[in-house]
Amino acid sequence: MKCLLVSDLHYALKQYDWTAEVAADYDVVIVGGDHLDISGHVDGRAQMVVILKYLQRLNTHTRVIACSGNHDLDSRNADGEKVARWMDRVRRLGIHTDGDSLAVGDILFTVCPWWDGPSTREAVADQLARDAAKPKKAWIWVYHSPPEGSPTSWGGNRSYGDTDLTGWIETFKPDIVLTGHIHEAPFKDGGSWADRIGQTWVFNAGRQIGPTPTHVALHLGEREAFWSSQMGSELVDLNAPLVRPLPKVASVPAWLRS
Repeated sequence: MKCLLVSDLHYALKQYDWTAEVAADYDVVIVGGDHLDISGHVDGRAQMVVILKYLQRLNTHTRVIACSGNHDLDSRNADGEKVARWMDRVRRLGIHTDGDSLAVGDILFTVCPWWDGPSTREAVADQLARDAAKPKKAWIWVYHSPPEGSPTSWGGNRSYGDTDLTGWIETFKPDIVLTGHIHEAPFKDGGSWADRIGQTWVFNAGRQIGPTPTHVALHLGEREAFWSSQMGSELVDLNAPLVRPLPKVASVPAWLRS
């Protein structure tokens, strides 16, 4: 199975165009939150309409998973916590989103929302506990923020990660966690797009300007993860211990050229 992770596109429509162009090459495309740009000049409601059309376009090419990020919050729940209510409209497109689970063969994807308080945090904890009990060969989480203390959450002067996620990884031991949120992590000294916490691989593609987003391509059969950006490309072997610095590569793996 081949998966593509992009995140933090922030209404960069040319990057959505690129993602749509390559989507058919993958079994699953994951858009890991922060679809909207709350600092942009386009009204948020108008951004939602456009992003929904892009997600619908992606969904015509392959399976799509889209979680919410902190830029996507547009409403409040009964407890007064901010939520991305418009993700319900994403679900109606047939796309798996916040709170959903998706089984692709014997691989289970758990899609977590951005949480803003104890109520939604508890809902995420319950979601992970439920999915922990489901039969699966491999377990992949989609979770906008990387874990606290990981190089994938390093902003250049400190870690900006999610402490609760670190604890959940230690408790449930998923195989892979796909994140975003900290744009600079892959480009800063001490940061990275890839990390390993026990048996769990954590990936954060980061963010760059231009028509092509930073992205992570995974081949679960070949057990490799490939990161590509304007700064270069790197490859990790998911069967091997994590060794830094990560190996740089000059071309895409053979499985991406086929």
